[in-house]
Amino acid sequence: MKNQMNNSSESGEQKKVLRVGIAGFGTIGKVVGQALDDGIDGMTLIAVTSGNLDKASQNMQGFRQPAKVVEAGELAELVDVIVECAPTRAFMDVAVPALTQGKVLVTVSGAAILENPQITDVARKHGGQIVLATGALLGLDAVRAAAEGTIYSVKMVTRKPPTSLTKAKYVLENNIDLTGLTEPLQLFNGSAREGAEKFPSNVNVAASLGLAGVGADLTQLEIWADPTKTRNTHNIKVDADSASFELTIENVPTIENPGTGRITALSVIAALKSLCAPLRVGS
Repeated sequence: MKNQMNNSSESGEQKKVLRVGIAGFGTIGKVVGQALDDGIDGMTLIAVTSGNLDKASQNMQGFRQPAKVVEAGELAELVDVIVECAPTRAFMDVAVPALTQGKVLVTVSGAAILENPQITDVARKHGGQIVLATGALLGLDAVRAAAEGTIYSVKMVTRKPPTSLTKAKYVLENNIDLTGLTEPLQLFNGSAREGAEKFPSNVNVAASLGLAGVGADLTQLEIWADPTKTRNTHNIKVDADSASFELTIENVPTIENPGTGRITALSVIAALKSLCAPLRVGS
C-alpha cells in the first residue's frame, strides 16, 4: 500500500503542465491572461504577443507572474497551447505557425476559419488541433447532435445595439450612420458565410453555428442594429428530423469593445479548463 501511495504521489508530481501563450492581448486576451495568472489547474501563462507590444506590456501590469511579451513569430516555439484572440486579419499569421508545430489553437474566430478552410488540413497534417470556443452562443451541442441526423433549416437573427456595430467592416465600408437610430435597421439578410465576410468581427457566432450544423452556406442569418437593445442578442431556430428547438442568448457588451460580449472571454477560459479537466460536460 505504501509503495502504491508513493507511486501515486510521484505520478502526480510528474503531471505535465501545459504552457499557454496568448496572441492578441486586448479585450479578450487580457481577461484570459488574468484567469491564467490567478490559476488554472494544469496550465501556466508563458508568453503573449500583440500588434502593439508596448500596450501588451502595459496590460500585463498587476499580474503576479508577468509573462514574456514576444514577437508573433516566437510564440509558437515557447508554448503548447495558443489562445488566438487577435483581429480576424491576423488569424492565419497566428494559426499556421501554431498548427504546423502540432500545437493546440484555441480561438473564437469562426469567421476566419470559414474564410480559410484549409487551416483544418494544416492541423490534420501536422497533428495540431483547433478548438473553437463557442460560449457566446448557446445550444451548439444540440446543433452538432442534430447534424448527425438531418437538419432541415437553421436560422439566426442577431440584434445588437447600434454602438456594437458602428465599427463593423460592412458599416464602415458603406458609410452607414447608426447614430441617432430610433428604430431597428436591418443591415444584412443572407447566408452565414456572406455575413461572416461582411461582418468578420461581429458575427463569429454565426460562423460557429454554420460549422456546427448544416454549413455556413445553408445557415440563414439576419443582422439588425436595434436601438431597443442593450445587449448583443442572438436567436436561433433549428428544425431537424430529431428535434426542433429555438434558443436565445443576450450577451452583455464589454466596455472596451461593445461589439464583443463579456461572455466571449469566459468562453475561452472554459475551453482552456476543459483541456485539463478530468470531467468534461458538453463539447
